[in-house]
Formats: sequence, structure tokens, C-alpha cells
Amino acid sequence: MTALEATGLGKRYGDKWALKDVFLTVPEGRIIALVGPNGAGKTTLMNLTVGLRRPTTGQIHVFGRPPYGESLQHVAFVAQEKPLYPEFTVAETLRLGERLNPRFDQPAARTRLDELGIPLKSKIRALSGGQRAQVAITLAVAKRAELIVLDEPLANLDPLARHEVMEGLMAAVADTGMTVLLSSHVIAELNDVCDHLILVSGGRVQVAGDIEDIVHRHRLLVGPAGTAPAGPYDVVSERTTERQSTLLVRMRGPIHDPRWTVRDLALEDVVLGYMRARDSVHLPPPTIAGTEDVA
Repeated sequence: MTALEATGLGKRYGDKWALKDVFLTVPEGRIIALVGPNGAGKTTLMNLTVGLRRPTTGQIHVFGRPPYGESLQHVAFVAQEKPLYPEFTVAETLRLGERLNPRFDQPAARTRLDELGIPLKSKIRALSGGQRAQVAITLAVAKRAELIVLDEPLANLDPLARHEVMEGLMAAVADTGMTVLLSSHVIAELNDVCDHLILVSGGRVQVAGDIEDIVHRHRLLVGPAGTAPAGPYDVVSERTTERQSTLLVRMRGPIHDPRWTVRDLALEDVVLGYMRARDSVHLPPPTIAGTEDVA
């Protein structure tokens, strides 16, 4: 089943398009990394996904339904600020979640926090940043939503807290089978957790799909300046000196040019290449996965 589908999706504020011409299809049960530079349109896409904004153009569906009205019970959202009432205890926070969400799983929430070593009697303001993030994610998981959207859940956390938050998130996904859309700038850690990528830049989705397939279809080409390698590819970004050109490309077939060296890339290399290019990159849609050899 499709978890998230956008068709011609766009959002305009005044005369400025924050997001434009978005076409997406994301299968259920995935952990999706949403990445891009600041101001790229990530927050707008998340707000449209959870029904906080209405699109100017196009449509968006979550599990086949627009994210409004009764459909909102199937979506959970954790904002970057993790807005919890600081004077509430953890137990009071869980009771509030239960009153606001008809399908809230109180026993599972208490069990999860107990396993994380977070006392129910503690006040929210007394918790560490990592513990507050865990409480916020626990509320979202206990809602028994089919899709959870997390806006920068790792922001302002130390490396150990980030690891614990991501480990807990993976365990929750394994237990529930839910779909997660996760916005973050910590690309290296996303590679270990996420299996799907949406990269937004300049208000457009530049690339989307399974991470393994995306990495497989991008290469770094290094060759003499003033020449172009022969072969089917789309240039994402380019650096040129007097003697040498370095191209980050999306491959559409093999490169057979002895003047050029073809190098493999990591996910971080691909993401940074698109982010450096900013909104100058408007590539044609990629071919369907598995239809060509890019080796």
C-alpha cells in the first residue's frame, strides 16, 4: 500500500512558491529521510503531510486519504521544538495524550518509557533533551498512527542521545510496522536508519526513492577540463579547475570514456552534491528502478 502520495503538489505564500510541482509515491513501512538545505521546502512538505497547511495546487494523500478531519488520527507529528508542557509529569503527559487520541495505547507507552529508564513521576522540565525527545516520540507511537512525521528529532542532542533516540525509533517501527518521515541534517546517521530518501532543494523534490538505488545511480566523474565524458547521464553539480573537471552525475547508462575516471559515492556525497547545487538543479524524472545498467 502507498503511505504517501503527492501529485502536482505545490504551496505558495503570497507570490513565492515554497514548494512546487511535487510528485511522490512512498510505500508503507519505510523510514524516510527528508533532507535538504534550510529554506528548501522541507517544513512546508511536512506541514502539508500532517494537514497543518492546505496545498495551493495538486493533492496529497496519506494511506489513500487527504490528511484532514478524521484522517488525522492516522498521522502523528513531532515538531522540532518537541512542545511538551514543562510543569506536567511524564505520567500526566501520557494521560493527556490518552484523552486527546481515541486509539492511544497507554500500557505500551508506559512500558516503552520504563524500558528507556524515564520515570513517570519526573516533570518534563527536569528531563534531559534526549529524554524529552523520547517522551515526544512515545506519545506519537502510542497514538497508533500509521504515519509518524518527525521534524529534526535529533536537533540539539549529543551523540549518545541521538543514538538512543534513533535506536528507540527503529525498535518502535519494528514493533508496529508504521511508516516514519524523518527530517534531519545528520546525514551520516540517517544512512544507518532510513531506507528511503526525499531530497528537497529550491522548493522542488530533486530526487526520491530507495536509498540503495539512489546511491547506485550516482557517480563522481573526474576528467580533463574542457571535455565532456561520452555517455547518458544528468549533471547534478560540477567543479572545474584549469586542468580537471569533477562532475557529480545521475547515471542513465554506463560511461565508456578512457579519459574519465568513474568513482562510487556514499549517500552523504550525493546529498551534499544536490544541496550545493541549490535550486539550479532541475533534472528530468529518473527512469524506473532496475531498467538500466549504470555500472
